[in-house]
Amino acid sequence: MTAPLPTMAASPLPPPDPQFVLRGTQSAVHALHFFGGARGQECPLLLSGSLSGLVHIWSLQTRRAVATLDGHGGQCVTWLQTLPQGHQLLSQGRDLKLRLWDLAEGRNAVVDSVPLESLGFCRSSVLARGQERWMLAMPGRGSEEVQILEMPSKTSVCTLKPEADAKPGMPMCLELWQADSSPRPLLLAGYEDGSVALWDVSERKVCSRVACHTEPVMGFDFDSQKARGVSGSAEKALAVWSLDEQQALQVCRTHELTNPGIADVKIRPDRKILATAGWDHRVRVFHWRTMKPLAVLSFHSATVHCVAFATDGLLAAGSGDQRISIWSLYPVRSDASTPLLGHAEGGEVGAHALA
Repeated sequence: MTAPLPTMAASPLPPPDPQFVLRGTQSAVHALHFFGGARGQECPLLLSGSLSGLVHIWSLQTRRAVATLDGHGGQCVTWLQTLPQGHQLLSQGRDLKLRLWDLAEGRNAVVDSVPLESLGFCRSSVLARGQERWMLAMPGRGSEEVQILEMPSKTSVCTLKPEADAKPGMPMCLELWQADSSPRPLLLAGYEDGSVALWDVSERKVCSRVACHTEPVMGFDFDSQKARGVSGSAEKALAVWSLDEQQALQVCRTHELTNPGIADVKIRPDRKILATAGWDHRVRVFHWRTMKPLAVLSFHSATVHCVAFATDGLLAAGSGDQRISIWSLYPVRSDASTPLLGHAEGGEVGAHALA
């Protein structure tokens, strides 16, 4: 009987390249958001917000901007979000304005505006409450406050103020969400002191708070199905934290990074992988369940300010080098039995891929 051939060690794979690159923003890219666009449109559109105050709408088929929105007086656009109807866009700028745009049938008009009273870096958050109504969380008048509005009526729901003895500093990141088992809206907030707090919006109180970082929380994302989140800061570490059934937050683990500074964190919609935007010009990709490093994407020549995932798995990264890189990594698979990345669980993912 012939002896089996010895198993050869896997050769390191070359670093991946972007699928393509979008150019033409003419200033640093600070916000990205994918949305489906018009009905029947197979390829998603990508929205980008720039330092110069412009919002570009990109076709990923032609790889060109199909529209440019100018509504922030030349001030940096820091956050973009489409509403459930699909044809309405919210943009937040450093001009202290939240703009509501109508993008239906080729329009690009501002139809409403909400004034902001804080010049901080905090991005707002939206919770859909049906097709016509939605809830908006945004930085409030006081430096430590979060304002909650019912939209589009702009009715004030509440102002969330930290306890008298708590000194978390400014809110840096917000995420409104609602558990499937409860009608009560909840808010996760990352603060200047490095903590993350869970607020019960209806009760106007903090359910729990956990210290995740020693520096301000620059970006986080939350997986409501797994009740688990991940955050980054100016330090050389990601923090993974969880929420138990008693609504108590706790840090599960930290993952050390090669270089300090995370500007943004996003979990892919299928909750398989996550990506970080780094001050070191790199995008890092991790397996969400295990936090195993999967890839380091070295393309940009300046800080990567933002990352975004499309529902089909495409990854976009926006940088201070005025470019947006588009990556097709580890395709989303409809067959749940297929191992992620085409490898057996715990298998080799390529020597080049380790951060």
